[in-house]
Amino acid sequence: MRVSTFSLVARDPESGDLGIAVASKFLAVGAVVPWLAAGVGAIASQAWANTDFGHQGLELLRQGCSATETLGRLLRGDREAAKRQVGVVDAFGEVAHHTGAECLEYAGAVAGSQYTAQGNLLVGPKVLAAMASAYEARSDRPLAERLLAALEAGDAAGGDKRGRQAAALTVVREGLGAPGYNDRLVNLRVDDHEDPVGELRRLWELHRTLRG
Repeated sequence: MRVSTFSLVARDPESGDLGIAVASKFLAVGAVVPWLAAGVGAIASQAWANTDFGHQGLELLRQGCSATETLGRLLRGDREAAKRQVGVVDAFGEVAHHTGAECLEYAGAVAGSQYTAQGNLLVGPKVLAAMASAYEARSDRPLAERLLAALEAGDAAGGDKRGRQAAALTVVREGLGAPGYNDRLVNLRVDDHEDPVGELRRLWELHRTLRG
């Protein structure tokens, strides 16, 4: 499943929230790329996406593996690791990422304190640089705001070279999902839209108003 896209995976050092923002010229990208569990970790699996990396990776993190250990074990068991792109953040803020040699250009990743941004089939490295800059510049904002700002910056820098179609924003915190029975603090998806990141911003503002 070729999911050429750009994403940012992060942990908030103050709240412990974990989140992923993703956008792509791929229908319903939010149904494929992001995998998260509160108090455990967050994983973005993209490029020639292996969705087994999601549930298997979260299970490894639950067992106490670090982000680096988890990513290493996932890749060692995959004969097509060269086609994969993955970003991982664990519950302690350690990050790890992988961009296989066969990912379509431009493909790469950048990492900072408790976050990693990665993308493939991008217009160039400026997309990831813009995402990292926007994320770091909003260190005083809630995680969802920082993630969305990063996604907007990546989109404005050119994003996926094929165009736009879908975007998603997910943040998890234990027991904070509606109506208190799951960990989905924020769980917004735009599956098919001419301006998916702009529509995601509209949904976020609506969500923020309704949740208070």
